[in-house]
Amino acid sequence: MFNRALIYLTTCFASTAVLSQNGARVSAQYLLGLGIADITGPVVETNMMGYASLAQTDTGLHMRQRSRAWIVADASNSTQRFVFISADIAMGDTGIRRSIVSQLSALYPEYYNNANIALSSTHQHSGVGGYLENLLPQLTALGYVKETADAIVAGTVLAVQRAHASLKPGSLSIGNTTILDANINRSPSAYLANPAAERALYQYDQDKDMSLLRFDDTDGNARGFISFFPVHGTSLYENNTLVSSDNKGMAAYLYESMVEPSAMPGNQTFVAGFAQANVGDTSPNTLGAFCESPGQPWDGLPCEFDHSTCGNATEDCHGRGPGFRVSDFESNSIIGQKQADGAKTLMSQKLPAVSGPVAYVHTYLNMSFHQFTLPNGTAVQTCPAGLGYSFAGGTTDGPGAFDFIQGDNSSNPQNPFWELVKGAITPLPPPEQVACQYPKPILLDTGYATTPYNWSPHTVDIQMLRVGNVVILVIPGELTTMSGRRIRNAIRAKLISSGVVGDDAYVVLAGPANTYGHYIATPEEYSVQRYEGASTIFGQWTLDSYIDKYSSLVPYLSPSSTGTPPSDPAPEDQTSKAISLRTGVIVDNAPIGKKFGDVLIDVNTASAYQAGETVFAQFVGANPRNNFRLEGTFLTVDQSVNGQWTPVRSDSHPSTVYQWLRTNEILGYSTVNISWTVESGTPAGTYRLTYFGDSKPLIGQISAFTGHSSSFTVSD
Repeated sequence: MFNRALIYLTTCFASTAVLSQNGARVSAQYLLGLGIADITGPVVETNMMGYASLAQTDTGLHMRQRSRAWIVADASNSTQRFVFISADIAMGDTGIRRSIVSQLSALYPEYYNNANIALSSTHQHSGVGGYLENLLPQLTALGYVKETADAIVAGTVLAVQRAHASLKPGSLSIGNTTILDANINRSPSAYLANPAAERALYQYDQDKDMSLLRFDDTDGNARGFISFFPVHGTSLYENNTLVSSDNKGMAAYLYESMVEPSAMPGNQTFVAGFAQANVGDTSPNTLGAFCESPGQPWDGLPCEFDHSTCGNATEDCHGRGPGFRVSDFESNSIIGQKQADGAKTLMSQKLPAVSGPVAYVHTYLNMSFHQFTLPNGTAVQTCPAGLGYSFAGGTTDGPGAFDFIQGDNSSNPQNPFWELVKGAITPLPPPEQVACQYPKPILLDTGYATTPYNWSPHTVDIQMLRVGNVVILVIPGELTTMSGRRIRNAIRAKLISSGVVGDDAYVVLAGPANTYGHYIATPEEYSVQRYEGASTIFGQWTLDSYIDKYSSLVPYLSPSSTGTPPSDPAPEDQTSKAISLRTGVIVDNAPIGKKFGDVLIDVNTASAYQAGETVFAQFVGANPRNNFRLEGTFLTVDQSVNGQWTPVRSDSHPSTVYQWLRTNEILGYSTVNISWTVESGTPAGTYRLTYFGDSKPLIGQISAFTGHSSSFTVSD
């Protein structure tokens, strides 16, 4: 899959993406900072986050996870600023954000606070799990994984520190372009429940536009960008056990490597952001969903339309990415490339300039029976969190199990077995909850489950960031396509009618961010109760409550605004109560007659490797949980240059794979496999594979070691 990337780098190295927009020095209204850092936690023996599959325990590394940070400050009043973070994680989290805010406000008390820091996510499903502070998403991870959370916090704070240190005068511009064949709607039957007149306003049943905010220095040279485009981070399937960053991490790698091809991933100064948008019902599996049921008459046929089933069951219905016939990693590369190409299109144009004040607003909203009034005067309320039966049916990106299906609402009788046992998992919903969540049949009443600590959030972050005519709605959940359109249009209209922003108001969506409030379907989609509606945990009026609350905060984005908005109490810290059933690393040992880093299976030295072939070596290993090697690497591909070994690939390149296997639990033996698929255009020469590890004795300190394969040759 790296072949395409290398060709792309070669042909586009002189792209205007790294050149001045017009060659002229511009006056600076803003101070701009950009930073990137490693947030990769334990890459083995840890459940991965996104698919909620017990079987998806990580066994190695494909590409590192990173946080990227952008700071925008008013040049005339540099305390008026915000920081936007896009992290290669499945979703934002209240506990993670709380720790980030605490550290940054301690480091820079005059600049950063709880209101001006936004933690968004790429919503990828191949990262390390266990970091969210509520219990429900911890279940498959066997509780809270502090090591994962600490790595995310440390790396994100470092990314912001780097952005802060890089602050200098510059300018901003914004534009959008259409990207086709990079996403589809995975719940089209629910989308069709929206009013026909509303659907007629749009060409597609998912948003196809990428918006891009460009960061330039005063000479007009690009320093980076934040783009917003909705596509689920599910290019890599549920059976993948290699930690990676899915299609948005791939897009960032491709673009940053194009701009600075000689820099190792993560060491670039140009920061390319591929942030998530109204992702809820989107999928990168653009070929559609098909039945994979060998021996059955429906094998190979499209899944049933309304319920995404094959033979009345969900398990065999799987979405297929564009590289399906090759691998899900190929699909990941293709979808990442499409986003990188969209960004390149915009970065090669002169985009409309952004000018105007910097502002931000933040408040907390308790969603448990939150009452408000719809524009038509109807009084409604949201509900304590609850998940419907179709939540357990999963999606075509990751189907569920048992007899759960999508599209299961209260008009259908429920399985009496699950009706009987669900009360043993979470409390049975009281009548007021049943009425509030209707027509959702409640499977897990997580809003009432507080033992040993809260299963789901009760309170969410409501936040908006403004620079000039651009307003970022930082959303605490996964908006579906139509939900995103509704809130985007409503807030834009409010900005204009209030006189806060002119007719050129440009509103973008970012999320799931800050708090993970699960999904946000329209009321019409909610009534269908596919996965997205069943996972709209706060009830059918969730979207309207957000439109109401964000609209009420618009005046605070005006430069004439004073004071802060009213707020519900901040959510209570759950991490102090956290439970974990994980065991630590006990001991690493090398077999008798071997030492750590010794080669067990060597590379081929008899003949030269060519492009497309895979170099492989196996080493006496140790558990990588001993040292995550943040800002480092578990491996390098080294090239002999003038008699010196020079690293040319790391574990952040998509052409390399690091895999660890415990071969003897009692004796503490393990092996590490390192592979490199030679890319097209790789210079002919002499190379070697290097393994970096850290071993833990039963008594004593963890110690680092290094292993090398034999040298091998690559030919043209």
